Amino acid sequence: MRVTQSGPAGLDLNLLLALDVLLEESSVSGAAARLHLSEPAMSRTLGRIRKALGDPVLVRAGRTMVPTPHALSLQGEVRSVVERARALFLTGGEIDLRTLERNFTVLAHDSFAASYGATLFRRMAEEAPGVRLRFLSESHVDVPALREGVADLELGVIDSRSPEVRVEHLFDERMLGVVRPGHPLLRGPLTARRFAAGEHLIVSRRGRLEGPVDTALAEQGLSRRVVGSIGSYPASLFVLRETDLIGLIATRTVRQAEALGLVTFEVPLDLPTLPFGLAWHPRHDADPAHTWLRACARELVHA
Repeated sequence: MRVTQSGPAGLDLNLLLALDVLLEESSVSGAAARLHLSEPAMSRTLGRIRKALGDPVLVRAGRTMVPTPHALSLQGEVRSVVERARALFLTGGEIDLRTLERNFTVLAHDSFAASYGATLFRRMAEEAPGVRLRFLSESHVDVPALREGVADLELGVIDSRSPEVRVEHLFDERMLGVVRPGHPLLRGPLTARRFAAGEHLIVSRRGRLEGPVDTALAEQGLSRRVVGSIGSYPASLFVLRETDLIGLIATRTVRQAEALGLVTFEVPLDLPTLPFGLAWHPRHDADPAHTWLRACARELVHA
């Protein structure tokens, strides 16, 4: 997309597009490649943006460049304007996926990328070879990633506090227990008391050492010993494989456990289900490319 009109005071509106790409890439060379410009031309464009905003926009941090706080505060609105402009120039909401060139950022738990990443990358190669996809892991700090344009789509248990964010429920997930083969828990009847008597490993992006399992055990007058927590389910499986710790895994990611030779079982407790969904900012509602991405996500989890 290229805008030929200038705004107030002769400001070239193409600077918005360049600013959007610069903030996404955090690199002059990366932005130059995306916009099919030479690095010197991209550097000159960055200079014009700095002058227009009265802010450095990108500054050196070692060998990389990072956005300034002011640039980060603008990123969501800049992305919104660029996406609305793209939608405006697309006829009838149609898009040619074969010629589409876009970067999409998906915020999702590591287990989603491990389970569905290969299928999604294959589909992109077949339908939209010019699209590049970045998976971002969930952070231990809650940030408005969709509002600020850090991510285009969120997949998982959505707990966004931004009221304008669109959330679509896809399914309710259940959790299963998982242990190494030959684990003592697998010998004999599996009761809540025997389950609680073992040592447990929790998966928590915030480093929590308790969760719904502890609530369910407390309702039966039981408690367990949690020896620690780890940030992602795939990482936890490697720990479980080499120890007698007891862990949990979602039913739709059982293949990851089976690939490592682990054994899953029904937890002898009444645990709440987890509402799995997708979320996006409303600025993407009318964007055909984003609509295609959301459709891909829906079809993946319902396949």
